[in-house]
Amino acid sequence: MADMGVRLVVVDDHRLLAEALASALKLRGHRVLAASAPSGGAAELVLTRAPEVCLFGTAAPAEPGAFDAVARIKRERPGVAVVVLGPVPDPRGIAAAFAAGASGYVRHDERIEGVERAMAKARTGEVAVAQPLLQGAFAELLNPAQQPDDEGMRLLELLTPREIEVLVRVAEGEDTRLIAAGMRIAPSTARTHVQRVLMKLGVGSRLEAAALAARTGLLDRAAASGRR
Repeated sequence: MADMGVRLVVVDDHRLLAEALASALKLRGHRVLAASAPSGGAAELVLTRAPEVCLFGTAAPAEPGAFDAVARIKRERPGVAVVVLGPVPDPRGIAAAFAAGASGYVRHDERIEGVERAMAKARTGEVAVAQPLLQGAFAELLNPAQQPDDEGMRLLELLTPREIEVLVRVAEGEDTRLIAAGMRIAPSTARTHVQRVLMKLGVGSRLEAAALAARTGLLDRAAASGRR
């Protein structure tokens, strides 16, 4: 079977996984040129060893820059097929892999035969990805899911534009007199605004309000939405 085997390099964020997979593939007649970790070093390995296939294992496919090495491989060695091994990802993870130039995406818990099939398809220029994973990626693309509860945005929606300005001033350390002067309102009105902000945010003091605003990114959200 050796003459039918694939010439490959195996990289993974976890060295133990890379070496175990390399050993299993060698036993099945494939020519493993190198096994290494972490996956960020894949490009150097591919450029020096010139495999047909690079198995690229990553624990965090949706992280920014996760597939920079894949993009470099495809730019400098376009003939090398890259098959990503990863967890069941956020569909954006799969999209990022293929956008970088990967030829396949295989789940980490796939059987060794599934990995071999993906390598064989990728080597001939085919796309190697399970249909459910691809369906999930396209479904996400067509119907983007809302971000998980964004506390900063949720809190921002509770406040009026005036109250947001008051909160920003509170976070900047202004007292009631300065808030009133800066907003050209009476001190009693400023005090009422501050109390309403504290009540809506569910905090007991100005310090807590400022800390909550910083922790949730509420002030950044306010600036981005132009609501100051």
